[in-house]
Amino acid sequence: MKLAAIPSPTTSVWHVFGLPIRAYALCIVLGIVAAVLIMEVRLRHRGVAPWASLDVAVWAVPFGIVGARIYHVITSPQDYFGAGGSPIHAFYIWEGGLGIWGAVAGGTLGAWLAARQLGLPLSVLADALAPGLPIAQAIGRFGNWFNNELYGRVTTLPWGLRVHDMDRSNPGRAAVIDGKPVTLPDLYHPTFLYEAIWDVATGVFVFLMDRRFKFGRGRAFALYAMAYTAGRCWIEMLRVDEANRILGVRLNVFTSILVFVAALVYFLVVKGPREYVVPVDAPENEPEPAAESDVSAVDVGAGKSPRSRGPKAYQVVSADRFQAYQRTGVLPPVPHKPEGPVEKAGSSARSTDEA
Repeated sequence: MKLAAIPSPTTSVWHVFGLPIRAYALCIVLGIVAAVLIMEVRLRHRGVAPWASLDVAVWAVPFGIVGARIYHVITSPQDYFGAGGSPIHAFYIWEGGLGIWGAVAGGTLGAWLAARQLGLPLSVLADALAPGLPIAQAIGRFGNWFNNELYGRVTTLPWGLRVHDMDRSNPGRAAVIDGKPVTLPDLYHPTFLYEAIWDVATGVFVFLMDRRFKFGRGRAFALYAMAYTAGRCWIEMLRVDEANRILGVRLNVFTSILVFVAALVYFLVVKGPREYVVPVDAPENEPEPAAESDVSAVDVGAGKSPRSRGPKAYQVVSADRFQAYQRTGVLPPVPHKPEGPVEKAGSSARSTDEA
């Protein structure tokens, strides 16, 4: 007996002053905003200047979208280059079709370029983003719901998704017969909802584990990758949309397994405490009194300076030295051993108190 039939929207496109507003795009944008805001808060807690997350987004978002589309086209070439395919539709991102692994690869490249510009280790950005990325994915999945796509097979569970037959001659609208939208027979697994719930749980799990163990060197991001792929495997196997297969198994299942293994190896092999950063030119002695119009070293260290006056580069320091710098605006020396060479902008070197 069905306790609930989850409805699906009959419209995924609205026109405002003649311009199409697509639900899929709105969900993607809202997800990006959520991820950027979460990353912003976490970056500030690590010593990064305010709104550096926007500098990261300027690079990572376009690269991520392009990478996501490339992955989708490569893994589903028949939709665009096979019999009856339309190559130009490979550029129609608003119709749906963004692969998460392409997004991660492209976004990582963009984030690396941003990190070079900011003089930050990429691992700091990755760990700051780790809880926010699955939240963004959860929001983005509702775009599939609006598009009535990527649902699972027929279900006999007490709940199920009602899916509309979308009108191919009128994109963004359900087909209509006798004034009523046409639905497919039966109810289907709401895989968009399964993944959205799993993604939110992943974000909360990564946040709590990172708060407990204070991961560094990209390990929080690796934890996200493991948690997400564990869920993606079983959710992927419920879906009935067309997909390329290897040995009868959907390609994305193999991709999820490979990413899980790679993330697990990284998590186990790479060690290190949470990384905190201070400006590369942080003073090691009490600064001379400054005029009121000047921005003090304490303001810079606490992340209170105007965005335009952010540091040109950062150096990685221990938690104790970071907290001292936050309180005083002066960076204390490394206890019991001489300070190592200061890393330069874009360098992957780390301070000696990280050893």
